[in-house]
Amino acid sequence: MSWLIPFLASFLFYTREGELTIDIFLFKSIMIVVGSITAAFLLVSYFRNIGADYLREGVILGLTWFGINILLDLLVLIPMSGMSLADYFAQIGLRYVVIPVMCITIGAALKNKK
Repeated sequence: MSWLIPFLASFLFYTREGELTIDIFLFKSIMIVVGSITAAFLLVSYFRNIGADYLREGVILGLTWFGINILLDLLVLIPMSGMSLADYFAQIGLRYVVIPVMCITIGAALKNKK
């Protein structure tokens, strides 16, 4: 879901021909916001069901989500966009580092609360 929701939302900003209908920087900002809201909701939902080992769970979840998002981009987004791997990691892939950071931070906060 952390990959699928922003991916589907992105279609709202493209024509059938694959042309972006808004400024690229506005689009990227919207995608960051959509991704962040999605991640926040998913994190709250996930940690609601966790009763212990919050930091460990945050590390595992963050690395898992990071890996899944990168893999799905490699399988779907890069072929669709025709981007080189270097361009992808510079423009999009690096931003996924936020995923483990958010997950680990929430895990650490919950661990320290108990």
